[in-house]
Amino acid sequence: MAVRILAMCGSARVGSVNQKLLNVAVQGALAAGAQVTVVSLRDYPLPFYDSDLEKELGVPDHARRLQALFGEHDALLVASPDYNGGYPALLKNTIDWMSRPIAQVRSGMELFANTPAAVISASPGPMGGIRSMLAMRGVLEKLGALVIPQSFTLGQAYQAFGDNNQLNNEVVAGEVKAVGEALVKCCRAVRQG
Repeated sequence: MAVRILAMCGSARVGSVNQKLLNVAVQGALAAGAQVTVVSLRDYPLPFYDSDLEKELGVPDHARRLQALFGEHDALLVASPDYNGGYPALLKNTIDWMSRPIAQVRSGMELFANTPAAVISASPGPMGGIRSMLAMRGVLEKLGALVIPQSFTLGQAYQAFGDNNQLNNEVVAGEVKAVGEALVKCCRAVRQG
């Protein structure tokens, strides 16, 4: 059975350089034989997480849909934009809601436990979103995900893509695709136990 990867970008902006970078990593995963589902967080609007809201109204339907989708996949590939040196609220809020209880007896954190994950980041600045990428790795590790060591940050991202939304530098494109490939290899290794 093919490895199934859920890919999401922490930016819902049309033309996001992080979405473009995610798409390149997805190409690497597809070339390694994975099936990839790319979701836009724009399609899953969620209120800011609040435990009082959760007690009153329960877990929102969009969070439940994302939990179900994530549960159908073997791994998570995340592109985390850098907003003032950290990950965006949209991405963190989505993960917070996904970690909420699936049912009365099951924790949403089970979705993340021992699940391979990879994080990449792009930024218009010279550091390429490294702070965001490292912080998001920490969040996923806290939830129990197996975050692979392969990652990628792309600085000066607005100049890095051509009109075709592909990276101008083939060596860089190969490095980004290698993250997707490494995530597939990790999933296969986890399956073999």
